Amino acid sequence: MQVSVAELIVDYLQRLGVEVVFGMPGAHILPVYDALYHCPIRTVLAKHEQGAAFMAGGYARATGRVGACIATAGPGATNLVTGIANAYVDRLPVLALTGETATYIFGRGGLQESSGEGDSVDQAELFRPITRYRRLVERSDYLESVLNQATAALQGNPPGPVLLALPYNVQKEPVDAGLLERVRIAAPATDGGFEAAAGTLVRMLLQARQPVILAGYGCVRAGAQAELAKLSARLNIPVATSLKAKGVFAENDPLALGSLGVTSSGDAYRFILERADLLLILGASFGERTSYVWDPQLTAGKRIVQVDCDPAQLKRVLRADLAIQGDIRAVLAAVLAHLPGQSGHARAPADEIVATRQAARRDYALFRADFATVQYFYQALARYFPRDALIFDDNIIFAQNFLVLGAGARYFPNTGISALGHAIPAAIGARLGVPGASATFAILGDGGFQMCGMELMTAVNYGVPLNVVVFNNGSMGLVRKNQFQHYGGRHISCDFVNPDFGLLARAFGIAHRRVERAADVDAVFAEMDLTGAINLIEIVLARDLYPNYSSRR
Repeated sequence: MQVSVAELIVDYLQRLGVEVVFGMPGAHILPVYDALYHCPIRTVLAKHEQGAAFMAGGYARATGRVGACIATAGPGATNLVTGIANAYVDRLPVLALTGETATYIFGRGGLQESSGEGDSVDQAELFRPITRYRRLVERSDYLESVLNQATAALQGNPPGPVLLALPYNVQKEPVDAGLLERVRIAAPATDGGFEAAAGTLVRMLLQARQPVILAGYGCVRAGAQAELAKLSARLNIPVATSLKAKGVFAENDPLALGSLGVTSSGDAYRFILERADLLLILGASFGERTSYVWDPQLTAGKRIVQVDCDPAQLKRVLRADLAIQGDIRAVLAAVLAHLPGQSGHARAPADEIVATRQAARRDYALFRADFATVQYFYQALARYFPRDALIFDDNIIFAQNFLVLGAGARYFPNTGISALGHAIPAAIGARLGVPGASATFAILGDGGFQMCGMELMTAVNYGVPLNVVVFNNGSMGLVRKNQFQHYGGRHISCDFVNPDFGLLARAFGIAHRRVERAADVDAVFAEMDLTGAINLIEIVLARDLYPNYSSRR
């Protein structure tokens, strides 16, 4: 049976398990949109292509499935760049489909042409460094090869974004529908062959005086929460997490050290520095933020074990005494199987760890009392939504220290390339992928809000429950802090005037609350519908209040 390339692409999306496509139509991609009209895939019209790419990334991050976004040629494609770059750094399987002018006018100056011919923008080249695979599909006779390579990149180790640019005339070409039967679409196999290494790791853990686990996002991606908790409990091992893995280990567990990183309270840093003789790194890249700008003291005098599914990550930053490549959940299961039968292990009891953390915290204050209302908000958030809420957070530093997550919590900090405004569209994409979530929060500063705030109307248009929490200090807070700390208080291009958020919410047709004190926080959680409605919550901060840390920038 013959179908058009556009129809085949839509069938391919369905085989990938795509349920929602985020984007904006344009003349050069309309054949694909027309094919979508006749299939069960839901289309979501974003307000900007950047928002569509962020939505696809949020969907992929929350579900683990392929997120898809779509745009027309020229500016439609170039507007996707920031969101696709974010997906690339975050290793998210995001498929971007873009239109292109017809091949027979390449190089002749067609409207929005981005083929790279003549003086036109080279769209495929533009996306080369931020995708695992990209292709301008100039003919249909090699489409089978293109789709196989695209699938391999989306399901790779690590996964990553793919761009397929489809010229207008190619979208209409007839192809054999049976072509898809030769496209290999299957979940990647679990790694094996680490049994001997698992036995070695068990011996190292049992011999260590005080091992510490650093759990990274690889634990989240592998679904290794249960195995991580079992290993910690069996051997009485404290667990710190990277920011991106916050919540993978219950932070109210006595063995929890909290988040490790330059913007954290420092509990995990001090415990590792002063007590640990073995550091087990599970799926953490040990990047700049987590490693305190690669502070050599964190690893000095310690045995290092690193487990990661990505071979490129092993020993990229560290020289590990033992490096194990494999699926983290499978590796931990093998380690648990190798453990002897005892229920615990003789080393520092959990209450001693808690006491050490509390004593250390008294000596170091990341925040002054001026942030008490913010802290109270996060305490209420954890109390009212202890699990199953989707929390997308651009601000990061407050949640890293004030939000205590229990088992099952789903926290998504703005990592990747840390683009401002990411939280709102990413949270929309995530909620459409996980409709059963108890609540959805997008937390960001007022500067970031003004970048992607119009995507609130996307939530309104499609009835996506969403709570947008905006920190209102009329400033690009991190920039202002750095200028205060490192540039003699010479503030430039960091302050601005905000709209009246109450009137803005009214224009959107959504509820609004302004938070200035603890009593206002109580009213938010007691009186607002935070589970099924769309809300704009404004938390007012003084412009000249800064956390007590230096980003060294």
